Amino acid sequence: MQPGGPTFKLLTLFKDGGFMMYPLVLCSLVALGVAIAKAWTLWVAHRESQKLLEEIEDLGMAGRIEDAIRKAEETPGPVAAILLTGLRRVQEEHTEADVQTAINTAGKTELDFLERGLVWLATIANVAPMLGFLGTVIGMILAFAAIETAGQVEPALVAGGIKVALITTAAGLAIAIPVNVVYNFFVTRVDKLISDMEEGAQAVLDLIWKIETGKASRAGSSAGRSE
Repeated sequence: MQPGGPTFKLLTLFKDGGFMMYPLVLCSLVALGVAIAKAWTLWVAHRESQKLLEEIEDLGMAGRIEDAIRKAEETPGPVAAILLTGLRRVQEEHTEADVQTAINTAGKTELDFLERGLVWLATIANVAPMLGFLGTVIGMILAFAAIETAGQVEPALVAGGIKVALITTAAGLAIAIPVNVVYNFFVTRVDKLISDMEEGAQAVLDLIWKIETGKASRAGSSAGRSE
C-alpha cells in the first residue's frame, strides 16, 4: 500500500483524532456486530415462518393436530411459538375468541424477543455524536492551552486542537447517522414481521378450528341420529 493510499489516510485520521477515537471505533464495531446478528435473525425468522405455516396448515387439514403441535414444538422461532399457543387452544376446544387472544399475547411476547439487541443500536446512535462533541470540546481545550502556553495566537498553534475537534465530530456523526437508519429499519421490519406472522397464524388456526368444529358437529349429529 502506497503512503498516500486509503489505509494510510484512515490510520492518520485515527491518530490525529486523539484518544476519543477509541470509544468511537468501539461503538462502530458493536453496532456492526448487532446489525449483522439482527439482520440474520430476522431473515431466518421470515424464511422459516412461511414454510412452517404451510406445514401446519397441511397437518391441520388432515386432522393431525397432535403432529402439528409436535412440529411447532420442535421448530424454533417466533412463528412456531405463536402457532403452538394457538394450536393448544384449538386442541383444548377453546372458542375462536380465546384462540385470537392467545395469538395476540404470544405475538407481543415474540415482539420483545425480536427487538432484543436493538437497544444497543439506539444507544450507540445517541452516544456516538455525544462522544464526537466531547472530542470537539477536548480539541478546543487543547487549542486554547497551546495559545496560553505560547502567549500568542498563531495558526500552527491551534491547528492541532481544531483538527482533533473536527475529526471526532465527523467520526461521531458518521457512526450515528447509518446506525440510526439501520435501527429504524429494523424496528419497522420487526413490527411488520410480527403482524404478518400473526395474520398467517390466525388464518391457519381459523381453518384448523373450523375443521375441528365441523368434525365435532358431525359427530354430535351422528350420535343424535343413532339414539
